Amino acid sequence: MDFDIAVFLTQDGATSGAIYALLALALVLVFAVTRVIFIPQGEYLAFGALTIASLQTGKIPGTLWLLMGAGILAAAIDVASAVQHGKTKRIPSTLLWNVGYPALMAGLLALTSVDKLPMALQVLLTLALIVPLGPMIYRIAYQPLADASVLVLLIISVAVHLALTGLGLLFFGAEGSRTPPFTDGNLALAGFSASAQSVWVIASSLTLIIALYFFFERSIYGKALRATAVNRVGARLMGIPTAMAGKLAFFLASLIGAFSGILIAPITTIYYDSGFLIGLKGFIGAIVGGLASYPLAAAGALLVGLLESFSSFWASAFKEVIVFTLIIPVLLWRSLTTHHVEEDE
Repeated sequence: MDFDIAVFLTQDGATSGAIYALLALALVLVFAVTRVIFIPQGEYLAFGALTIASLQTGKIPGTLWLLMGAGILAAAIDVASAVQHGKTKRIPSTLLWNVGYPALMAGLLALTSVDKLPMALQVLLTLALIVPLGPMIYRIAYQPLADASVLVLLIISVAVHLALTGLGLLFFGAEGSRTPPFTDGNLALAGFSASAQSVWVIASSLTLIIALYFFFERSIYGKALRATAVNRVGARLMGIPTAMAGKLAFFLASLIGAFSGILIAPITTIYYDSGFLIGLKGFIGAIVGGLASYPLAAAGALLVGLLESFSSFWASAFKEVIVFTLIIPVLLWRSLTTHHVEEDE
């Protein structure tokens, strides 16, 4: 391996690591706030890539039907709960968000030539279709069992993953999709050449990470999420609704996942089930951070990206094996250095 190849592999690993870092941060956020090991995080990435690819070909993306179906189901649950508890004043706002918003998006897509829109508007439309799925999925699958054990919530995550993967096959088919790069060509940085798309991915990921940092440090909702992550019972006693915190955590997770899918779509062909493998690599980064530390999770994800890139050069047939083997020494080290604490009933 000469120096030029090492630079190319490092660039490729940093690009992949930036995507894995975003997914790792989302996984840490969701687990810290809700105790959910969110296996379907990768599905948001796949839906983001496939949705923007559908928009660019002038097709109505299948995520619109998923949004409408999830909205109707979430609205039915909320309306039934409101009637049961005598809080019927919430019904109009519930119907407006869960039913009215998907209907508005359907009308907008039907009346607009989305393939002729600028890419920036296509990105916004993609986010508008996918991001609301986060709170809806939380309301349907997780909120009714929010106080269950971590194992039960993990089983629910497996079920949600299988359901979303099947729906992805139904709505998008088995064919993969790839989008044009944001910017063609290469850029010269400090005497080295880097693809413009890689620079877009790394810069956008860093921008989103910095934005999340300021959100948690400066905004009242970010501080509420931090409080819930530190102590759920204490946050509830201080008047922070844990249901709101859970929906907000899933909202951010879906935003990060969809945005990651938009970034990765020009780099690799994405299929309906591609998100699972990519999400697992982000999960390894989150495990390095102990599902608690955001900086360690981001560093671990970057390590996964670099390890994957160099493994593909030295032993491409065993690339995935080498990457996933990384989790063994991490878990062994944590098991030896962390005191076991019984989960609260």
